[in-house]
Order: sequence, then structure tokens, then C-alpha cells
Amino acid sequence: MQEPEQGSFTLTREFKNSPEVVFRAFSDPLRRRRWFVEGEGFIVDSHKLDFRVNGSETSAFRVNTPEFQSEEIRNNTFFLDIVPGKRIVSAYSMSNVGVPFSASLQTITFEAVPDGTRLTLVEQATFFEGADGIEMRRHGTEQLLDSLAKELLTSTIS
Repeated sequence: MQEPEQGSFTLTREFKNSPEVVFRAFSDPLRRRRWFVEGEGFIVDSHKLDFRVNGSETSAFRVNTPEFQSEEIRNNTFFLDIVPGKRIVSAYSMSNVGVPFSASLQTITFEAVPDGTRLTLVEQATFFEGADGIEMRRHGTEQLLDSLAKELLTSTIS
């Protein structure tokens, strides 16, 4: 049996929106679903967001992309700390067809800067047997932040 792999990374992005607007893209269920769960090659089976301290987010989706196929990926998130417009701390696990492959602690901060918001995301993750590891998670999280940027450009969040 393979020992779990641990790793961490930090990503920083700047957006031309206020911290309150960027934060709302995380807290609003419809906006969150658009950039966080939907995407090319993803078929969403369920998504529920109870965005509050001790609340949760769950999603189940199928993936059919050239890089990866799965009959069911599940994400189960628990919100540990939320300060509107400032910080979100969550713990989440992911599974592939019912088999857990990772558990993470994620901290996201929103900082006002002259042209908008600096978002800093810190993730500490443990990957179980058969998981792709920290570099794949970093890449996937970068893609999610790209989706967030598109959501902020195209939606009418005010």
C-alpha cells in the first residue's frame, strides 16, 4: 500500500472587481456553480451550496475530456471560517466513483488593491493511493481561477 502524498501551494490572482464582488462569486449558488462546477466536458449531476460557517457544498459530476474520464467525481466541502469580503477557510475531500483520493484545507483571502482585488489561495492537500498529486491539483485550481476570471468579466455581479 502506497503512503499518502502531502503537498501545498499558493496561488495569487488580481481581479478588476472589488473584494465584495469577487467574494460574491463564491457565495452566490448560481454564480459559484457556473465557474466552479460547470465546464467543457463536465456533466453536472448535482450541486448544493450552503455558504455559511459550518455549512457545506457538495457536487457530483461526470467528466469526459481528452485528458480524463470518470463516471462520477464528488466534492464535499465544509466551511470552517467565513469573513465576508475578506476570507474563506474550508476543508474538502474528493472521490472518484466512490473512492476517496484527496483531502484538503484551503484558505482564500480577498485584499483590496488599487485596481480591484488580490485573491490569495493557499491549499494544503493529502493525496491517497492512485491520486495524481499536488501538481495536478495546482493545475486544476489554476483552471478554476481562470473560470472565475471569466465569470467576473461576463456576469453582472454588482
